[in-house]
Amino acid sequence: MTKPNDKRPKIYIAAPLFSEIEKKFNLDLKNFLQKIGFITYLPQLDGGLYSDLIKKGVSKEKARKTIFTKDLEAIKTSDIFLLILDGRVPDEGACVELGIAFMLDKICIGFKTDRRALIDGEDNLMILEILGSRIARSFSDLKEILYELKKAMGKE
Repeated sequence: MTKPNDKRPKIYIAAPLFSEIEKKFNLDLKNFLQKIGFITYLPQLDGGLYSDLIKKGVSKEKARKTIFTKDLEAIKTSDIFLLILDGRVPDEGACVELGIAFMLDKICIGFKTDRRALIDGEDNLMILEILGSRIARSFSDLKEILYELKKAMGKE
């Protein structure tokens, strides 16, 4: 739990979270980000999983609303939005979240360790326009981009 006066930048991690491999990657990424000095919001942990809520007897409508509300609030309160681009195409829910973050004027960055792409070796042009040159290809690239952002935000 973070303290109210914690000045570390908060990163919203938007990623697919449906397979065990995806969930493990997301946890490893969260741990990496925390280790280098960021507060994280990882939907699979902090917002909850739809399937888990259903198993607990929560109605589908309430489960959807609960997760949507938590995730939307976390995007609003985040400093940085991190979109995981791995896969043939990025996760559609994460893309919706990216649009929300962009419209809220959040700093948006991408992380892509996968060489697959949809259109002539490139990702969707709308996504690329939002992310610009802020797409990391490795954990070391990501660390470098984030340190530069942290410095520019005056939160180093």
